[in-house]
Amino acid sequence: MTWIDFPLYSTIIGILWVLGLIFLLFSYKKQTVIKFANLLFLSGWFVLIVFVVKLWLELDRPPMRTLGETRLWYATFLPLIGFLTYFHWKYKWFLAYSIAMAGMFLAINYLNPETYSKTLMPALQSPWFIPHVLVYLFSYAVLAASSIVAIKGWYDNYKGNFNIETLKLADNLVYIGFAFLTLGLLFGALWAKEAWGHYWTWDPKEVWAFLTWMGYLIYIHYRYFHMHKSKQALTILALAFVVLLVCWFGVNYLPVANTSVHTYTNY
Repeated sequence: MTWIDFPLYSTIIGILWVLGLIFLLFSYKKQTVIKFANLLFLSGWFVLIVFVVKLWLELDRPPMRTLGETRLWYATFLPLIGFLTYFHWKYKWFLAYSIAMAGMFLAINYLNPETYSKTLMPALQSPWFIPHVLVYLFSYAVLAASSIVAIKGWYDNYKGNFNIETLKLADNLVYIGFAFLTLGLLFGALWAKEAWGHYWTWDPKEVWAFLTWMGYLIYIHYRYFHMHKSKQALTILALAFVVLLVCWFGVNYLPVANTSVHTYTNY
């Protein structure tokens, strides 16, 4: 069981999720059809969980070393966020978005096969490796979800039918994502102290992680002091996500990547 089995698993997941999206699209208010769509989504997600667990056991390390492996976790967390949001607020569109985005990340991995290396560099052989990466990826998934809510808010504003509940959903997602983002920074600092002897070295990845944290902190403060300026708040939220994207994988393509010890590889 290695990445070589991924095409089979991803095909099964893709079929289940596409069928689920079709049923969800034509469900309207038919609860039986909606429940069947959710069953298909959950079945695909269960297959994905099985693949992640088996891959972890086979590699004998957490599959978090390469960019493709982080995409795998992103695809795992997005449906979870979609399910939780749907069960609480009943937003079908948000559940559909979460599944579609997760499917997109699986498709990217399908088109870009991973390598099968089991090795981890010494710096990654730390007890802080798993909690640091997991909470960061979960926060990225939640904050990405908040950004799609911001886009919907913009669209609703343009159409003149903006609903304040949309902004409240964005707020709740940002609060959750920001909390995990903060934990990720703290875990990363502890890891850096153990691996390199310093809590913070202003590595390029650390700088962009701090900028990402500041971006969402600005959004939270703006919402607190300007509760009725929804359009400006949504703009800040969208810009913060751009910074997050640079932090996640954009740093890899910047000239400073050559000096960074955090850059993900495909090898």
